[in-house]
Amino acid sequence: MASEHIELVEVGPRDGLQNEPEVISTAVKLALIDKMIGYGARRLEVASFVHPQRVPQMADAESVIAGLPDRADCTYIGLVLNKRGVLRALATRENGARGIDQIGCVIVASDTFGQKNQGQTIAEGLAETREMLRFARAEGMRAQVTISAAFGCPFEGEVKHSTVLAIAEELAIETPEEIALADTIGVGTPSEVTELFGRLGETLAGKIPMRAHFHNTRGTGIANAWEAYKAGVRIFDASLGGLGGCPFAPRATGNIATEDLIYMMARSGIDAGINLDAAIAANKWFAGLLGRELPSAVARAG
Repeated sequence: MASEHIELVEVGPRDGLQNEPEVISTAVKLALIDKMIGYGARRLEVASFVHPQRVPQMADAESVIAGLPDRADCTYIGLVLNKRGVLRALATRENGARGIDQIGCVIVASDTFGQKNQGQTIAEGLAETREMLRFARAEGMRAQVTISAAFGCPFEGEVKHSTVLAIAEELAIETPEEIALADTIGVGTPSEVTELFGRLGETLAGKIPMRAHFHNTRGTGIANAWEAYKAGVRIFDASLGGLGGCPFAPRATGNIATEDLIYMMARSGIDAGINLDAAIAANKWFAGLLGRELPSAVARAG
């Protein structure tokens, strides 16, 4: 019987789909979310409020959100990159609609990538993100934040830990619900994860929970998740099947797979409230729709 517990944030509906070449219909997205809830996911990143020409896969964000099941035990997250995104998230709650429960803000720990991803340098991103967090709080909207490219930038290379920690320290002033570090291009290694999350934990001093977001581009994602757990992280992003990737990062590949994360944690005596067999079944169903096998190692091996 598992004695420890982690929380899964299922990012498949947003991060998992945003880089897919063929647009996934609203109906299929809602069916996928329903299967995710069926296997136990209770926090789901369901959409991003970005310009449809930049990320066509997210053009139906409002339609997806309008079709979500109104479940009190689920938290629906919408990614926002600027104040316009926050306003769109707030609009999903108008006229008594359930809408988005929590926004996820993003700041990039690299000037070049930040400008390509959302048109902001680090300094501009900090100012915008702090303003978004304040605005969301004033409007009664829950908010968390992710520091993207925290382990490396596709254009600048190495990202200094001091840069990431300085961003986190500045963001902590606004008391977001969580601060996540994202290895957006999958260059991080376990030793780096141990050091950076260890130092982040010291910086936050237990006042703000840490979350981890890993990609498996170079095969280190699951090992990195284990090291993050050992460093005190108890909230993890993962995507069904290991789908995903950033449209603005060259050769970006998928997130760590929900099935792989859950298998590793369960075998280590750590519960996430996820039915692994049901997750594998959802993987097979969605792979059938896409017409290809998904990257998850556990789903392939059983």
